[in-house]
Amino acid sequence: MAIVFMGTPHFALPSLRALAEAGYDIAAVYTRPDRPAGRGLRPQPPPVKLLAQELGLPVRQPDSLRRPEAIEELQALAPEVIVVCAYGQILRRPVLELPPKGVLNVHPSLLPRHRGPSPIAAAILAGDPETGVTVMLMDEGMDTGPILSQRSLPISPFDTAGTLGERLSRLAAELLLETLPRWLRGEIAPQPQDESRATVTRLLRKEDGAIDWHLSAEELWRRVRAFNPWPGAYTYLDGEQLHIWEAWPLPFDSGFPLGTVVALSAEQASSVPAEAGRAAFAVQTGAGLLAVLRVQRAGRRPLPSEEFLRGMPRIIGRRLSTPPEA
Repeated sequence: MAIVFMGTPHFALPSLRALAEAGYDIAAVYTRPDRPAGRGLRPQPPPVKLLAQELGLPVRQPDSLRRPEAIEELQALAPEVIVVCAYGQILRRPVLELPPKGVLNVHPSLLPRHRGPSPIAAAILAGDPETGVTVMLMDEGMDTGPILSQRSLPISPFDTAGTLGERLSRLAAELLLETLPRWLRGEIAPQPQDESRATVTRLLRKEDGAIDWHLSAEELWRRVRAFNPWPGAYTYLDGEQLHIWEAWPLPFDSGFPLGTVVALSAEQASSVPAEAGRAAFAVQTGAGLLAVLRVQRAGRRPLPSEEFLRGMPRIIGRRLSTPPEA
């Protein structure tokens, strides 16, 4: 029985590897075309392509699966089922109706919550206590198909989108290996999603990382975590961009204007959990202080806030802004 796997980023790697190691006959791996990246803008293969080549699997990289020739090529593989994991293309009816056992999608949220392209960041932004993975039978909607299985995962206050994504990718592989054989044997009855509970995410943009100091420390803390590793939460000092990669919200107010960098008292510094790290300074927000743990100047490497402050002590008392001041 042949299957086709479709995926592109690092998130899909554990699922592809799990299917290969379980002995499934993977007729082909579909992934997005190579994209220019880096300073030289040289074409870079997606992570799934590299793993597929390592596993000795055939790779297909069509620009679109809407063209008749692309559909014919897929049809010639005669897959019994297609497994999709963060592929990055919308699949239309001719593809969805091609395999007898349908198209299964592995989605990193507890559907119907956080449909769409940015479910991991969305769960952190919303302050959800948990998220998870859903294996669903795809239809023509955006993550609207009936559910085959789900598994939840608590969100740690120390999670970023990067660390949470890594944990979810491993959970996705486990759930897929449990669900796929049961689905193929006809042991699972698909369950429709509850539309009254549905939420939809959108694709993240670079400008989403711009810090608005009018927001509360709690909300900015969630944004710092949700936008790590991309697009990163950033602000400006005298027109120079500063990325804040790690932070912690504190229930204190300095009395200074929004965006002012302030030194932390011993009491305030001790309010940061040891697991989070050490904070040398904070920024006044619309409600509370945002203690800065790791920060990066443009063109430099990220630094712990203590080391950053030693090299830039005059930042205390300065105001950060977004967008850059004229």
